[in-house]
Amino acid sequence: MDTRRILLIQGHPDPAGGHFGHLLADAYRDGAAAAGHELRQVEVATLDFPLLRSQRDWEHGTLPPTLQPAQDAIGWAQHLVLFFPLWMGDMPALLKGFLEQVLRPGFAADPAEPGPTGRKMLAGRSARVVVTMAMPAAAYRYWFRAHSVKSLERNMLGMCGIGPIHETLVGSIQEPDEAAHAAWLEKLRGLGRRGD
Repeated sequence: MDTRRILLIQGHPDPAGGHFGHLLADAYRDGAAAAGHELRQVEVATLDFPLLRSQRDWEHGTLPPTLQPAQDAIGWAQHLVLFFPLWMGDMPALLKGFLEQVLRPGFAADPAEPGPTGRKMLAGRSARVVVTMAMPAAAYRYWFRAHSVKSLERNMLGMCGIGPIHETLVGSIQEPDEAAHAAWLEKLRGLGRRGD
């Protein structure tokens, strides 16, 4: 198996950590490290940056200096793994604000090139989206059609050329089912080992 350059993006907005999504990221990282993959990690909750407030700022503003290392890590990576909890049916606002900042024109896409989104400048990278939630994952996937994850995959990652994109939906995390939690941690270790 070839080793990969993997970037873990922890999108939980609580800087204290300790949530199940943090444990899943740790398990993935442990599996990937054991397999010899190169790893970097971004903890969005520890970063200080403003939210974008206009299209002009997104298109012509400058990347906040605090986010330059994160953008560099995205450029370095061959595979991105995003971890976040489902909040009010979507990713937390802090994570969306982070992605809006780092996935700017000129880095993620070149709007001057022909086509609806221009040249997709992050092509050649793959991704996995790991989402934790209180509801059963099947309810989110089939009743709600995983709408917010699909939006992230199509409208943010896909527009930059990232693909394929796989998802891992971890539901009912508030239930005290130690066997289920252990199984999820082992699954994430396995994904990490494979660099998937």
